[in-house]
Amino acid sequence: MAQVNEHPGEQAAQDSIKLIGVRESALSVDEVFQAVGDDAAGGVALFVGTVRNHDGGADVDALGYSCHPSAEAEMRRIAEKVVAEYPVRALAAVHRVGDLRVGDLAVVVGVACPHRAEAFDACRKLIDDLKHEVPIWKHQKFSDGTDEWVGA
Repeated sequence: MAQVNEHPGEQAAQDSIKLIGVRESALSVDEVFQAVGDDAAGGVALFVGTVRNHDGGADVDALGYSCHPSAEAEMRRIAEKVVAEYPVRALAAVHRVGDLRVGDLAVVVGVACPHRAEAFDACRKLIDDLKHEVPIWKHQKFSDGTDEWVGA
C-alpha cells in the first residue's frame, strides 16, 4: 500500500495567488521571485518575456501594449485555474502596458510548487493561457516604417 504524504508543504497553499498586475511601469524579476518565495516549495519556475528585435522576418524597433479594462481580472481567473490544477504554493504574474523598447520586460510570471516538474508545468500553463486568453494587444513598429497589431 502506497503511503500518502500528509505534509502540508506537499499540497497547494491557501491564498497562493500572491501578485497579479497590469502595469505601465517597468517590471521586476526580483519582485516576482520574492512574491513566490515559499519555504515549502522545492521548485520555483519563472518565465520572463522580453521585447525581441524581430518578428516574422522583419526588424522590430519598438512596440506598445494596450489592454481591455478586464485584463487584470482575466489574469486572476487564469491564475485561479492554474492553482486549482496544480499544487501551487505561490503564484505571481505581471504584464506591462504602454510603450516598450527592444529588451524591455513585457511579462514576468512565477510559480512555486513542492517539486520542480509541477512548477515547470504550472508556469507553462500560466503563461500559455495568459497569452491566449487575456485581452492584451501588441502594436509592433518595424524598422521599415510599417506596423502591425497582434492579438487584436
